[in-house]
Amino acid sequence: MPLIRDKVAQIGLNLPEPANPVANFSAIRRDGDLLYISGQIGIEQGQATHSGALGPADVERGYEAARAAALRVLAHISTVSENSGSVQAVLKVTVFIAAIPEFRYHSQVANGASDLLVEVFGDAGRHARSAVGVSSLPLGAAVEVEALVRLAGEEA
Repeated sequence: MPLIRDKVAQIGLNLPEPANPVANFSAIRRDGDLLYISGQIGIEQGQATHSGALGPADVERGYEAARAAALRVLAHISTVSENSGSVQAVLKVTVFIAAIPEFRYHSQVANGASDLLVEVFGDAGRHARSAVGVSSLPLGAAVEVEALVRLAGEEA
């Protein structure tokens, strides 16, 4: 099975280094065959790659922000299991979207994360999902993504 890094490269992206938490929590927690990945944002040089509250004209920017955040989720998964085939299922993804109160395109923004996970893991990347509008996110990020993943080869 290909490495997660290789699958990401095949779609023209680079897998970043996993971000270290900036507070008193773990970025990733393993419990048996389950991986809990804390909320991730797209970040470069300590700054959010996509910031600010989204409005109706920002759906594409939000999609890219969700994709960047999901790339960070993949970086954390790869620290536990580099082989893409060792992910049995992405079970649940929650996408938090900083948006103005009138914003109604949460699902389209969240597709940025969902599409990337399916591109990397195929059917194993299909997941249950929540897309939630919020007033603000860490570092002023536009989107934050968290995930629950089951590893293969473990008793379900």
